Amino acid sequence: MKTAVNPVLASLPLRLFERRFRDCFFLVLFCIVFLSGCSRRTDWVQFRGEGGRGVSKTRISPPLGIRWKIKLQPDSEKIDALNPPVVIGNTIYFGSADGNFYALDAESGYMRWVFKSGGPINSIPYADNRQVYFGSKDGRLYALSRDDGRELWNFRARGEVNSLVARYKDHVIFVGDADAIYYLSTDGEEQFQIDNPGWYHFTFLMADDVMYFATGPRTSQVGPFDINQREFLWFLPYREIAASWYSFAAVRKSLVYIGTADYDYGGMNLGFYAFDRGTGRMVWNQNREAIFPDLTWDDDAIYMYYRRNMEMLDFVAPTIWKDLVIFTGGDVTARAFDAETGVLRWERAFETPIASSSTIAGSRIYFGLLGDDRNPSRLVCLEARDGRQLWSMETEGSLLSAPVIAGKRIIFGTDKSVFYVLEEVF
Repeated sequence: MKTAVNPVLASLPLRLFERRFRDCFFLVLFCIVFLSGCSRRTDWVQFRGEGGRGVSKTRISPPLGIRWKIKLQPDSEKIDALNPPVVIGNTIYFGSADGNFYALDAESGYMRWVFKSGGPINSIPYADNRQVYFGSKDGRLYALSRDDGRELWNFRARGEVNSLVARYKDHVIFVGDADAIYYLSTDGEEQFQIDNPGWYHFTFLMADDVMYFATGPRTSQVGPFDINQREFLWFLPYREIAASWYSFAAVRKSLVYIGTADYDYGGMNLGFYAFDRGTGRMVWNQNREAIFPDLTWDDDAIYMYYRRNMEMLDFVAPTIWKDLVIFTGGDVTARAFDAETGVLRWERAFETPIASSSTIAGSRIYFGLLGDDRNPSRLVCLEARDGRQLWSMETEGSLLSAPVIAGKRIIFGTDKSVFYVLEEVF
């Protein structure tokens, strides 16, 4: 005997399936669009990115167009420093040689607020959920409200504050020139300090509760400092390196990398190093005499270039991409070394010296070139795998630091006080 089935009831499961499929489809589509939109709004709050590697979390590829640019000081002469900004959401925060600290809208360049410090600002800022921190040549560390730029507190150091500022766990960390490395609470109370007997324009990387690098009891001593145990793990072999500039460090697995520079009358010497993070053993090193254009670069020009770079806190900082360590800045050549062995994998020479260290997005390397009478200043893009030049763009002035890449935008400042925001052209 067959049972009769109501046709309306028979179609009900199919209708429910179709409706649920449709609802799930639109939910998945919404999530894809939402998440892709979020990925394009990636913040840049840590100097040189995670691990100090100089790598953006997002991909960006040329061609690029100018979203907007502004001249901060229309009548100013060339400036020496405009160190990298931090980017949170739709706001860019940075300090300038004019003594102002700016908060700009990333979409339009509209000035949300500006704060006037008591001196030029060479410090690299840090921002958290509520505050933005930066140092000034007036010898103070400032904490401002991110919302309106209102000063929340300041801390007086004994020397100029030209350093990186970092937030690590419960510490706000910065360095006073030839003064001390200060560890403060987030409300500006000193927790402890390490003596800094003679170092200027200081940078450091915090990784796994270790500071790479802190200053030792003597001027020649620089080494990783365990902030929990309050002790040095080892010191860099200063006599073997014998440099006047030690770059910001980067870490990859068990190794820590730095670049060095030193001026000797008539030229510059560059060093590229990898050390074991635990023991301080030098795993590899490469040394080069800096190369400059022969016709226009005499001893005075080389020395002025060297002095210019001392103001840039990311000078010869390593950039790490996969198994390569890439160095730009210091002469006309970009170089990529094998991260484990130090073997040269590729190098790319230009007609003018390189103006900045680099930042990588995807497999694209971005950095600046100095201009001269025959060649304009440029932002250039190389392929990280082999150093091929993919693209370049003329800029008004030379880059003063590695560009920051946040979401779909590339952000940098130049020595003509021009601040750029570029974005992908679709």
